[in-house]
Formats: sequence, structure tokens, C-alpha cells
Amino acid sequence: MKKRQTLALLLAAACSPLALAADPGTVYPTKSVRVVIGYPPGGAGDIFGRLVANYLSQNMGQQFVVENRPGAAGTIAAAQVARMPADGYALYLASAGDFTTARSSFGDRLPYSPERDFTHLTLLVKVPLVLVAHPSVPATTVQEFIAYAKTKPRQLNYASFGNGSTSHLSAEAFNLATGLEISHVAYKGSSPAVTDLLAGRVQVMFDTVLSASRFTKTGQLKSFGVTTLKRVPLMSDTPTLNESGVVGFDMATWLGLVAPAGLPSQITQALALRLDALTKDPDIRKQLDALGLLVDGAGPAAFSTFINEESARMDKLIKKAGIRFE
Repeated sequence: MKKRQTLALLLAAACSPLALAADPGTVYPTKSVRVVIGYPPGGAGDIFGRLVANYLSQNMGQQFVVENRPGAAGTIAAAQVARMPADGYALYLASAGDFTTARSSFGDRLPYSPERDFTHLTLLVKVPLVLVAHPSVPATTVQEFIAYAKTKPRQLNYASFGNGSTSHLSAEAFNLATGLEISHVAYKGSSPAVTDLLAGRVQVMFDTVLSASRFTKTGQLKSFGVTTLKRVPLMSDTPTLNESGVVGFDMATWLGLVAPAGLPSQITQALALRLDALTKDPDIRKQLDALGLLVDGAGPAAFSTFINEESARMDKLIKKAGIRFE
């Protein structure tokens, strides 16, 4: 009986995510883990990254410590992590800007391959945008806006977070899908773009749901439709563009966790299991709803497929829209 109990305990320990590592005699993690974020503190990506790091710290027995390394839309930090040891002690919070649009944006200057130089752990969340307009725009629905904009080719302007941003790409995808000709005005970030939208200096923009909701609630902006195929809890009364007749429209940035290529499969699975639990945790989901995020939770294989397919889709969009990066 005692032998059987001992064997059962050993089997349970072997199956525990915390006991999985490259070396069967090593428990992972045995020291603190760096979670590198390629953006400054305080932004949406940083807030989300700290939420993930805190959850992993509470559930994996060691501290997961956030390191902010901003610059070049996250590509500097991504390149640094790609060169780190594949031992599970350096992770990176990847996003659309440094993974699925990076090759189109940076071309030969991109110092890493998003597909080959990383182990893809979990696609955690999508970051939906919403088409919003200044109150002076005489429309209340997507179709009314499309009809109005068609009477004013090249006379309306849309703001974006910057050239090549998801805000920019979403607007160009909308132009292509509807046959509209709304002109681009690029800003250095969301805040100055929203400021000019509120002042009526531009008429529309694709903003993040979290940012836009502050102004749609007060009537300072009107919302037409969100860019994902699913509605967003934070703006549950706003339909999707797909629902509103722009069939198949699906644009969002995203956030997921990756590690350097060659991460041992045992560590990959241990992290993927914990991240899967994170996306199903009721308290975490409430926090993500409040941030205007949509949980995804695609594991390693599905995440790799997503990166390949989304990179090809964004490259096709960028070429079709004639977007150039300086």
C-alpha cells in the first residue's frame, strides 16, 4: 500500500505543470522570470502584461517580473528576447505591430523572424477597435455613414494612431470594403488623434474600445461599429461592422506570450496550461471585459497558425491599399 501511495504521488508530481522542465530533475520555474514588454509603462499593453505577470507569479511559485523596453514599435525588445536563452526565463508580450505587420512595416530591417525565432505560447486577447465619429457627422448607423461618405469622396478625414498602426490599417480595410475614399491623417498616438476628433478637425477614426467608450458614454462621440466578429462587452450595445453589413470585416490588434525559439516542450506546455487557466479565470475575464478586450486563448499550435495566416493577410491588405512605410 505504501509503495502504491508513493508511486501515485510521483505520478501526480510528474503531471503537474510546475514539475515540467527540460531536465526531469528540475522544477520550473526555480527563479524569477522576465516578462519583456516593448512599450512604455502605463499603456494598455503594459497594463495587460502586468496582469498576466501577476497571475503567473501567484500560480507558478516564482516572480514573473515585467521589464519595459520601448522603441521601434516593440521590435527592439522582440529582437533582444529572440537572442536570449530558450530556458523559460525570458518571455515576450508579442503584438500585431511587432509580429503580424512587422515584416511589411520594416522589410529587410526587421532583425528577427516572428515565425522562426520564437516559441509561440498562447494568443491571449484580441484588442478590438470601434469606428467613432464627431457628433457633426449626420449619421447614426454604419450604413447611414457609408451613404453619407459616398457623397463626399476625399472630403472626409480619418485620424489614426500613426502610419501602419492597427487604427490606420482598419480604416484602409474599411475604405476597401465599402468603396469609400476617406483621407488619412496620421498622429503620434491615440491621445492627439482623439483630441482632434473631439474638436471636429477630423471626422472619424478607429479607436480602441477602452479609449472611445469614455467619450461615447458622454455623447462627445458617436459609435458606429466594432471591428471584431464578436461584440465587445464594454460596448455591448454597439454592433459589429460585420453585423452592420460590412460582411466579414475583422480587424484587431492582439496580445500573446512568446519565448525564444527552441523552448523545451515540457516548459512550453507548463506555461500554456497556466495561460489557458488565466483566460478561463472568472475574475481575470471581468478585468479584461473592463479593459475592452476579447479573450482568445489559442494555444501553441493554433497561435503559430494564426501568426502565419495573419501576417499573410496583413501583407495583402497593405499592398492592396498602397500603404507605404517611411
